[in-house]
Amino acid sequence: MTDGRVTAVSRSATHTFGKTTEPAIRLLTGLGVEGDAHLGVTVKHRSRVAQDPTQPNLRQVHLIQAELHDELRAAGFSVAAGELGENVTTRGVDLLGLPVGTLLRLGRDAVVEVTGLRNPCGQIEGFQTGLLKQVVGRNENGELVRRAGVMGVVVAGGEVRPDDPIEVERPPLPHRRLDRV
Repeated sequence: MTDGRVTAVSRSATHTFGKTTEPAIRLLTGLGVEGDAHLGVTVKHRSRVAQDPTQPNLRQVHLIQAELHDELRAAGFSVAAGELGENVTTRGVDLLGLPVGTLLRLGRDAVVEVTGLRNPCGQIEGFQTGLLKQVVGRNENGELVRRAGVMGVVVAGGEVRPDDPIEVERPPLPHRRLDRV
């Protein structure tokens, strides 16, 4: 059963804030997106490398729901697929509501295991003033809420294209809530 769809795929060979949309990307098992700066077994995000370059790369693939782009545009921001640094833009899947360990089957062969929430950095404010407050805030209980997508690791490689179906497979109970990774 299809839970949602891929609306765009993106990558960047360098550490740029945004990524260029592509007709297709290839996910490589245990590594990430072929040709992307964050490809690898160990961390590639510069702040994480500075802390400990031997950490496992739990941020191989970044996914954002297109519904966030819709909300941001309605709030007056100009945002398109890939511009917030995501590799896969989705529609119809509540990414932020998934538990840790959820498997996302993208297209025919690719599978990404969700590892946690993206913790957006100050670069997002440099992209558009006021955007950080739109994607990070506090709920009525004062708890921090991150809305800038989820991160994952590739457990099965394959090609991913816009309009590919997404199937969601939640892990066995008990579920662990997503936290920043």
